[in-house]
Amino acid sequence: MELAFHGSTTAMHEHLKRKHVVASDDEVVQSSRTGKKIRLSSMDDFVTKPTTCTPRQADVLTESILNMLVTDMRPLSMVDDQGFKEMIKQFNPDYHDNYLPGRSHFTKLMEKKYDATFEKVKQTLGGVKGFFTLTADVWTSRATEAYLGVSCHFLSEDWKMKSFILDTMPLEERHTGANIVTWMEEVLTKFEILPAKIKAVVHDSGSNMVAAMRLLEEKHGWASIRCAGHTLQLIVNTALKDTTISRALGAARQLVEHFKRSELASTRLKMKQEQMNVKKNTLIQDVSTRWNSTFHMIERLLEQRWPLTATLSDPEVMPRGKHYFDLKPDQWALLEELKQGLAPYTTQQQYTTVSGLPQVVKGLTRAVHQSQLETSSGKSFIASAEKGIKQRWGSICTFSADKENPVILAAALDPRYRKLKFLAPEDVIRVQGTVEVLAVKEANAGTHEHAKVQTDNGSGGTEKTVLDNLLESDTDSQGDNEEAASKEDQDVQVVRSEVQLYFKEATVSKKDDPLKWWSENEGRFPTLSKLAKSFLCIPATSTPSERIFSTAGNICSQKRASLSAEHVEKLTFLAMNNNLV
Repeated sequence: MELAFHGSTTAMHEHLKRKHVVASDDEVVQSSRTGKKIRLSSMDDFVTKPTTCTPRQADVLTESILNMLVTDMRPLSMVDDQGFKEMIKQFNPDYHDNYLPGRSHFTKLMEKKYDATFEKVKQTLGGVKGFFTLTADVWTSRATEAYLGVSCHFLSEDWKMKSFILDTMPLEERHTGANIVTWMEEVLTKFEILPAKIKAVVHDSGSNMVAAMRLLEEKHGWASIRCAGHTLQLIVNTALKDTTISRALGAARQLVEHFKRSELASTRLKMKQEQMNVKKNTLIQDVSTRWNSTFHMIERLLEQRWPLTATLSDPEVMPRGKHYFDLKPDQWALLEELKQGLAPYTTQQQYTTVSGLPQVVKGLTRAVHQSQLETSSGKSFIASAEKGIKQRWGSICTFSADKENPVILAAALDPRYRKLKFLAPEDVIRVQGTVEVLAVKEANAGTHEHAKVQTDNGSGGTEKTVLDNLLESDTDSQGDNEEAASKEDQDVQVVRSEVQLYFKEATVSKKDDPLKWWSENEGRFPTLSKLAKSFLCIPATSTPSERIFSTAGNICSQKRASLSAEHVEKLTFLAMNNNLV
């Protein structure tokens, strides 16, 4: 039999008409068997057949909606909104009519999800062998409710930086140092984390946080590290307080605000940009809490100086006698110098862990010394910045054998900075000696732990009887002690050789990832790698805890200001730990 192929669909159409009757929407035919008139099903009826929803499918859809609500920080009341219901009805009418829960049910589901996610985080943290670093900060919501945000950071077995949000704890008492200590300890108890597992806490320079960390350092030995970003903000803000600088920046902000508000001025500026062949960039308004935003505002103003001047000279934009928005020539000159003076503070901020902080401080100090500003205000800025760096970061690059400096030790265990060029030669030797002592302690702790595991597993040998003790001679006991001492000396020598080899090797490029380097060289430096995990998990800033409040701020929006503190805590926890949701 031969088959013929045609481009036309006429043959198929005729076949369907004769053999497979498909009626139009309103076509009614008479049944040959019963004689009754019936309506034939159309192809459209088959294609648009209503979707049914089984209970199992409904559970999946409900879970998906819940995940969307907590991940995207949407109000739980959204499920009662008319538009949301209409959307669900279009997707699956049967689910909408018979299964879609209301807000109360989703609230209960959210609470169950919080409990499950909490247990996952708790279980994950319980399996970490190394140390943790915490970041902490206090925040006040739109409803004037205070919260303590605590995040936890550690290095996993495969040398990946891991972070979890532990708590957004509602605070009802005064935020004193003693109370913050109590609250921090409550968070650890909640997750069953031993205080001895905490290496350091990164925090801002608020007096209550500083007092709390001082108490925790005395009580538990936690290292107190002030947020590098917050410290840098204080240094720059203090340096910008010069009267002449403040006036110039005030005039610059007024100018930017005028072009942001005036549609006519903004339109004419675009025309001048095109006429002068200048990039059509919009002006940038700085933010008081971000030091680099002031630099970017100045940089953009200088880029657009001549289109701005031309626009302000237009009588339609600025009536005659009202040219007060235009900056004076000496103010433009000062902005040029401030751009040069602020540039190092914007280029030296890209670091993840505290190990890079000494190098950043060294770079800023060098940049300050090399700055050649001519105006008195520019020189005042440089002098104030230099003073601020010494006051706030002077201890960063000093080492004392009496007190452990986690910042310098982190830099020593970072293969990019292991030569410690920011220290004097004699201090470098002292740091290397301290690392050696810590490595020996780490090795001994590992040996004792291994011996304990063997004993617990019953592989530590049989227990001696009274007869064995009586028959044992002094020489036997002395020989055992000498053998143990010799083995310990050998272990110490192995660790010393490991430390010496590490510091003898050349540094890697500053662009390289130190965690990746340790992952590849862990086998060569087994003891130092454990030590490195304790110090390289310390972040340079308290940004993670501030991100908690950014998320909490999105959750406690103006429309949700009456949200209970308990639900704020749970929703923030789920949103920030969404990789486990």
